[in-house]
Amino acid sequence: MKNLFIAMLCVATTSIYAQHENHKNHQHNHESSSTQWTSDRPDGHAPISIMADHTHHKGGFMFSYRYMTMDMRQLRQGTDNATNTDAHANYMVAPQDMVMNMHMLGLMYAPTDKITLAVMGNYLENDMNLQMRNGNQFSTNTSGFGDVMVNALYSLFNKNRKAMHAQIGINIPTGSIEEKNVLPMSMGNTVQLPYPMQLGTGSFGANLGLTYLGQCDKFSWGHQLTGLININDNDQDYKFGNRYKFNNWIAAKAGHNLSVSIRLEGVLVDEIDGKSASLNPMMVTTADTANSGGTFINSGFGLNYLVTNGGLKGLRFATEISTPLYQDLNGIQLKQNYNLTFGMQYALH
Repeated sequence: MKNLFIAMLCVATTSIYAQHENHKNHQHNHESSSTQWTSDRPDGHAPISIMADHTHHKGGFMFSYRYMTMDMRQLRQGTDNATNTDAHANYMVAPQDMVMNMHMLGLMYAPTDKITLAVMGNYLENDMNLQMRNGNQFSTNTSGFGDVMVNALYSLFNKNRKAMHAQIGINIPTGSIEEKNVLPMSMGNTVQLPYPMQLGTGSFGANLGLTYLGQCDKFSWGHQLTGLININDNDQDYKFGNRYKFNNWIAAKAGHNLSVSIRLEGVLVDEIDGKSASLNPMMVTTADTANSGGTFINSGFGLNYLVTNGGLKGLRFATEISTPLYQDLNGIQLKQNYNLTFGMQYALH
């Protein structure tokens, strides 16, 4: 599957550059025909769930806030639904549902026309309900700051309403991987919670990406291929699986200030590598690294509203809901139900 994503990157890159060269060879004689791609229109940003989708001109700032809620429920094994009985055949506890809420703050600044720097931090709230073999149910929860991501975006070209930039960044492991709760079977003691309930990765990671953007008078589109590669084992001798995403979207103006978007996303998540000595993989499905990672195809529908006049010019409100079209999970896991993202972005030039 990794080779497929690499092949997709090569094909996308080749076709994009071919389009670019074709546009170069067919420029009109008038200067107006060489209009640059711009973010200063309601469809000038990707759907709000996509990060690092655009660059800024020299001196440009952008502040952003996003709130994302992810809902997971119903057990799944591979591409088939599973039951509590299936999970309890090998584990004492089975998860029933999980909700993750995330608050994300971001800042972008362009020291030059070619380079845009971006930093993003987040605060997470995780809640999971579980059921024991005897039918008793309980819940676990964690909250706190997660990892910090720092990126540099390099503009490869911006001409003829087409733009392309590369992304390189680092994941800084500021989030905790030692979150604990008191559980029904822990005799009043706090014990380590499984991998999905932790707030960070504990590992440094490399964030790589390539984004291609296009516009015409009425609509815009984009393609983005990204990979988050966890570099080192953390202090508990494991690292989360690498995550690869291929996003494609199209947005159309629905007035002077509003745009609507649709998105198709492919996601590949590797299994967790290694294991924590603090977790018993026979206790609950989420403590067994065999039950991690998978392949997903998601669809999204979004709205963007841009303030174009007055003192709040450059302020953007956006929302998107995404749902899975296909998910093939490793082992037994909770399947994704939906992701809902709200956001505000304020650009200063």
